[in-house]
Amino acid sequence: MKKELLYGREGLILDLPDQSLEIEPKNLKKLDNEKEAIRKALRNPIGTAALKESVQSTDTVSIVISDITRPTPNHILVPLLIEELDHVPLENFVIINGTGTHREQTREEFIQMLGEWIVDNIRIVNNNCHDKDTLVKVGESRFGCDVYLNKNYVESDFKIVTGFIEPHFFAGFSGGPKGIMPGIAGLETIMTFHNARMIGDPLATWGNMENNPVQDMTREINGMCKPDFMLNVTLNREKEITNVFAGELYEAHNVGCEFAKEHAMYRCEERFDVVITSNSGYPLDQNLYQAVKGMSAAHKIVKKGGSIIVASECSDGLPDHGNFSKIFGMANSPHELLDMINDPKFKMMDQWQVQKQAVIQTWADVYVYSKLTDEQVKGAMLKPTHNIEKTLELLKETYGEDMTVAVLPLGPLTIPYVEE
Repeated sequence: MKKELLYGREGLILDLPDQSLEIEPKNLKKLDNEKEAIRKALRNPIGTAALKESVQSTDTVSIVISDITRPTPNHILVPLLIEELDHVPLENFVIINGTGTHREQTREEFIQMLGEWIVDNIRIVNNNCHDKDTLVKVGESRFGCDVYLNKNYVESDFKIVTGFIEPHFFAGFSGGPKGIMPGIAGLETIMTFHNARMIGDPLATWGNMENNPVQDMTREINGMCKPDFMLNVTLNREKEITNVFAGELYEAHNVGCEFAKEHAMYRCEERFDVVITSNSGYPLDQNLYQAVKGMSAAHKIVKKGGSIIVASECSDGLPDHGNFSKIFGMANSPHELLDMINDPKFKMMDQWQVQKQAVIQTWADVYVYSKLTDEQVKGAMLKPTHNIEKTLELLKETYGEDMTVAVLPLGPLTIPYVEE
């Protein structure tokens, strides 16, 4: 059967075995009038007063956005927020790009994300997790660290967080409080948030919000300097808005998570020999670091000793920030990586993503179809493939002619699971 995977901006068409199980979320149409739906949500929010009524004309207003690795429709959300707050002077706004530990965005990228009018008229800052002069200590976490958040955010009179909600591979769901923590946090705080104990907790996984230490920590930290208003959306495979959730941070996010769970989680009866996945296409598949999410979605339903094939364009490389590729060079196998990272003395930025990938690799082989060189893929202890159909034929030698195959065309926009 012919199947198109989300891959880069253009997609990738594969000829797969007819018996392959295709796993996608429920097909949701975009909202008929997304801008009107957003305006309605801003004026009739969940658990709090209408946005315009909540902001004084003299207030300084911070708007936290997700960075370029996320498909959040910032170009729609941010102008509507500013339009709704038309009684506030433009110079009172600041947009904070929630980079977490990712690289900063350029002016050209901000124009792509927000539109030229916003870039020309509203102050925009990249969060810098390394620069304590741009951060403020707001408390101490029960998880064992000081809590630093972006100074522009902390010192603003009215705080808005935006984002989109989908299942997340260790926070349960994205969006909501994750826009603040780790989006605009300092490195010390992020390192604790992503330490080996937190990431390795079995409850820190896709779609789980109950006793999930990662979600618990992000909500705890948001409570220390809470956003006054949240605006989140859910998206379909075309990155179109399917629903809007606005209002009080926790109430509105909970409603959004329930909606996303209903439409994105997919129950499977059994595991598969081979699982083919995308990484949801651009912008999420810009680098190998992000591609771990697609691998993790496939890991949920692949057999022990099975194979995962992930199609992720990686137009931005490995990436070029942090220590992601460097950590792989510090051990000889995924098992050694896990032993090293689980040592309490070991602390390096990006270890969390390597840890997640190594766990997957101790369970199944992982093949990568991308624009990376073979040396780059092998340097991350992965197997390169330049032809997914040929790789499937070769895998029949291992699993036999009755090899079972599942395909996740939308990658981690769909989260399959097996109840065991």
